Amino acid sequence: MVLLQFIYIASAKLYAMNWEQLLSLKRYGDTNKRLRKEQDETRLGFEVDYDRIIFSSEFRSLQDKTQVVPLSKTDFVHTRLTHSLEVSVVGRSLGRQVGRLLLQKYPHLQNIHGYQANDFGAIVAAAALAHDIGNPPFGHSGEKTIGAYFKDGAGKSLKSALTDKQYQDLCDFEGNANGFKILTESRIGREGGLRLSYATLGAFMKYPKASLPKKPTLHIADKKYGFFQSEEDTFIAISEELGLNVRDKENTSFARHPLAFLVEAADDICYTIIDFEDGINLGLIEEEYALEYLIKLVKNTINTDKYSALKTTEDRVSYLRALAIGTLINEAVSIFIANEDKILLGEFDTGLLDVSSYKAQIKDIINISIKNVYQSEEVVNKEIAGYRVLDGLLSTFVTVANNVYTGNLSAYDKLVIKALPETVSLSNSSLYENIMAVCLYISKLSDSNAMALFHRINGNSI
Repeated sequence: MVLLQFIYIASAKLYAMNWEQLLSLKRYGDTNKRLRKEQDETRLGFEVDYDRIIFSSEFRSLQDKTQVVPLSKTDFVHTRLTHSLEVSVVGRSLGRQVGRLLLQKYPHLQNIHGYQANDFGAIVAAAALAHDIGNPPFGHSGEKTIGAYFKDGAGKSLKSALTDKQYQDLCDFEGNANGFKILTESRIGREGGLRLSYATLGAFMKYPKASLPKKPTLHIADKKYGFFQSEEDTFIAISEELGLNVRDKENTSFARHPLAFLVEAADDICYTIIDFEDGINLGLIEEEYALEYLIKLVKNTINTDKYSALKTTEDRVSYLRALAIGTLINEAVSIFIANEDKILLGEFDTGLLDVSSYKAQIKDIINISIKNVYQSEEVVNKEIAGYRVLDGLLSTFVTVANNVYTGNLSAYDKLVIKALPETVSLSNSSLYENIMAVCLYISKLSDSNAMALFHRINGNSI
């Protein structure tokens, strides 16, 4: 592994990325460059990104997608939508604080180009808002179910008709890559996808590489992959426009956009603290035991008199959660600024909070959540049901996708095709494109709609 990592890095073209390119306002399909100093201050380009995501149907479906606890009727338990909104809020704070410090370091960004600290916040907020938009129903277990269908299930029989990278896209079906597809894929009436700025798309791309080679190094950007083969050309065009450092040209791998580290940190902060909060409020984690761990994280900022006056579990947890998030935001900003030179070279190879002085406390909290929340009976039962639902949907729709490609359509296949929305386009020209079309369709379903569709195609409801 060490030798492979050395060869991989040695073959990369290392140069410092520059903020002028990284803050590109260009949108996919633009022919002219957009300049920050020419923007209408009442509705800036990066803020438009946020609006477009909010009003997209794919974002709205997150209100009925599992964060951790499935199909919960309890108000204070998070869905993918509430989680995404909270990550976005944390991301905005991270971006603004970092932006303010970067403008002090590079005053020409403000004096010549017109960038403001809020621009950095708007980019990170929009990318963070969209960070889970590609996740299929039933949480991360949904990704694993889709992958298992092609790696070990009925979909394995299609391997010989696909390239290695196409097949790997499916075996390790990745929500981040699916999100990039949703944000950029053109269709009639929506050319260029949501037409977000390149800066926001760059910040969204936490894993700027193809599905193969799989985890070629220990670098954080190689942990997963960030685009399907169907979007490779789009990914390259955006990466080159942003001036992302090339890490492996032959295998289409680039360095992260620096602001992607802040999007990742915002997500890490929220799922660490807020999933823990959900576990406490649901009674899955004992309050006295749990609050002790939160207090360790915020012991330097807690107001003991104010804390002692709080009467309910929810209020005590809420107070400590706010302090914990604030502490970790300040920590992430400090680490980013201290390592900005390495980040611009693509040499910073870990997540911001992975080198935090609070690493031990974060690890303790996550371990408790894994034991008491992520592995709780309710969550496990959801994963079992979700596996059957998604496996059943894939069995039906991937079979139809293959039969359209081969021209062997049954009467049932023709009925299924009629039931598909017009946005799902199947043809006899590419099996891979057909499979990706049905996987995209399934991934956009909410938990409830996936269950309802499964029951309909199995004849259990009409």
